[in-house]
Amino acid sequence: METYAYAATAADKPLTPFSFERRSLRGNDVAIEILYCGVCHSDLHTARNDWSWTNYPIVVGHEIVGKVISVGPDVTRHKVGDHVAVGTMVDSCQHCDQCHKGEEQLCRDGNTQTFAGADRITGEPTMGGYAKHIVVREEFVLHVPAGLDLAKAGPLLCAGATTYSPMRTWNVGPGSRVGVIGMGGLGHMAIKLAVALGARVTVLSRSASKQSDASELGADHFLISGDVPAMEKAASSFDLIIDTVPTKHDLTPYLPLLDVDGTLCVVGQIGPLDELNSLPLLLGRRRIAGSAIAGIAQTQEMLDFCARMNVLPEVEMIRIDQINEAFERLERSDVRYRFVIDMSTLTESHSVSA
Repeated sequence: METYAYAATAADKPLTPFSFERRSLRGNDVAIEILYCGVCHSDLHTARNDWSWTNYPIVVGHEIVGKVISVGPDVTRHKVGDHVAVGTMVDSCQHCDQCHKGEEQLCRDGNTQTFAGADRITGEPTMGGYAKHIVVREEFVLHVPAGLDLAKAGPLLCAGATTYSPMRTWNVGPGSRVGVIGMGGLGHMAIKLAVALGARVTVLSRSASKQSDASELGADHFLISGDVPAMEKAASSFDLIIDTVPTKHDLTPYLPLLDVDGTLCVVGQIGPLDELNSLPLLLGRRRIAGSAIAGIAQTQEMLDFCARMNVLPEVEMIRIDQINEAFERLERSDVRYRFVIDMSTLTESHSVSA
């Protein structure tokens, strides 16, 4: 299937129109017309080769919402016309213990990423959602529940799943005490989801500038991390802290805030953190953990939960030809809180052959 897209062709060049061939449908494949695609920091990092693993050209985007336009003969879960979604992965081995548990993101053979991965059969590079179409095996295609706003649902596939999963792992529910460090694309979803799950939510920030925004998102309290007396007063007051900060930083000031057996879960930074003082861990039997996205079943659970509870990200809709400006704004943290591309603005006139 020939399709068209916007692609990164080099780390120091803007995204530009691009056309390429999607694979022909296999028996268990679903072909999707992409209607909306969220813009994630991972898209920016990959396009800029910040993690030193990008091969060009690359089409990024893994917060995909669309409509089924064709299915393979063995497909049973989806039909033409269904509204569906695709997140950060499109395949896994399907036979290891983690896949059998529905934790495909932890596949022993490594899951296949929606972009910058390699097709498990052909070895061809996977291309993501800044495109008109995508072809995905049916097990990795999610149903969009009725009532969930298609135009806003995209960021749930990454920011939503990434923050929902640790809350489910550590049994967040009514009465849970949850702290959220950072209030960007991930952080604002963590606040909304924790509130919807019934938790008492506190936002931890370096300044008071976001206090009113935190309140609007449903947070109960706001704690300035540089306010030493307030931090000391808040000791042992959280069961779970979700750390969404996407840069190197010091975890030590936050550890005394955890109660006994409490967990600080890192979901933002990919890479090094500052040197750690283990004393708060030892004295409170506290733990530091990490979590990345969610399995397919849990992601579907999250979508269904968001539809029931009317939980949606705060988004700014853009045209595909605004993506380079959006990347520049993302680098400056100039977005509240997630960009979504209206893919109807991508037409065949943008097509440039590979």
